[in-house]
Amino acid sequence: MKRQVFDEAFKQMAVELSYAKGSVKLAAAELGIDPGRLSKWRQNQQDSRVVSNEKPGFTAEQLEIKRLQKELKEAQLERDILKKAVSIFSRNDGKYSGL
Repeated sequence: MKRQVFDEAFKQMAVELSYAKGSVKLAAAELGIDPGRLSKWRQNQQDSRVVSNEKPGFTAEQLEIKRLQKELKEAQLERDILKKAVSIFSRNDGKYSGL
């Protein structure tokens, strides 16, 4: 069986989706990949990030704006993944016609 190769953009979207879903298994099943692979991508991304703590003193409005921006980003990510999936499954190359 040929090994699948995923680009960095897909890996990042998959990791973000796993955080949005709250579960590696759910996100991996939705994307059709191995949960172990997705866990590894999450770990690699955590290792490469610089952990920054939130500064105290944010107002309630600022915290709400941050929360809403995060929700918007997650919704946009899910939308982009679904768009990509629709384009893959709507091709007329016969690969997915038997599903």
